[in-house]
Amino acid sequence: MIDTHAHLTDADFDADRAEVIERAKEAGVEKIICILCEFNEKNLAIFKELLSRDFIFGAAAIHPHDAKDFENRKSEFLKTLGFPKVVAVGEIGLDYHYMYSPKEIQVKVFEEQLLIAKEKNLPVVIHSREAPADTLDIIKKQKPRRGVMHCFSGDEKEAKEYLGLGFYISFAGPLTFRNAAKPKEVIKMIPDNRLLLETDCPWLAPQAFRGKRNEPAYIKSTYEEAARLRNTTVEKLSDTVTTNTKELFNI
Repeated sequence: MIDTHAHLTDADFDADRAEVIERAKEAGVEKIICILCEFNEKNLAIFKELLSRDFIFGAAAIHPHDAKDFENRKSEFLKTLGFPKVVAVGEIGLDYHYMYSPKEIQVKVFEEQLLIAKEKNLPVVIHSREAPADTLDIIKKQKPRRGVMHCFSGDEKEAKEYLGLGFYISFAGPLTFRNAAKPKEVIKMIPDNRLLLETDCPWLAPQAFRGKRNEPAYIKSTYEEAARLRNTTVEKLSDTVTTNTKELFNI
């Protein structure tokens, strides 16, 4: 199994990060893509240490929440893209739910980071919350070479749009929620060669762990539900996601 999106530098893991990683390995997690969106000295040090482990790879970007601070963080972000084993720009995109950064600034920073990814020939990890039309319009305009819609919550029509653009679609813990009718249907129509799974930990723990801090070991629940919905086995699904992860992130 692979967890394609985990925020292991988050402070929620400060007390037991090493144990979290060991539990992931014991649960059968073979690779983790660690997402870095905070470029302070502490998080950068943790990120570097995590990347020293042979089964952890990285992605880095300015999150849409922090788009207003892009110019102050741009230098560290660009340096981080040069770290060994940083394999993607992400997560980037638009978040119109909290609006921690003004809409026009989010759009500008999203477009700039898409250009940076293109210049560096890196895939993009896209965050889109309550901004489906704008996100799709920008991606159609900028035409990133490859990418994934992280923690996808859209409908079949939206999924088909992104599949048509060559994107991968990734599902997280909400797939397992009892009332998650839409993702449970959408995942059935994703082609084998475009499917990814993730935790987005420490958030969005699967149904069996709701209310708890999420962690990579819990991704097994998401694999089990995805396999059930797609009428396959966890083993076959794991092979599929592994192949797709290697293809997208060139690892």
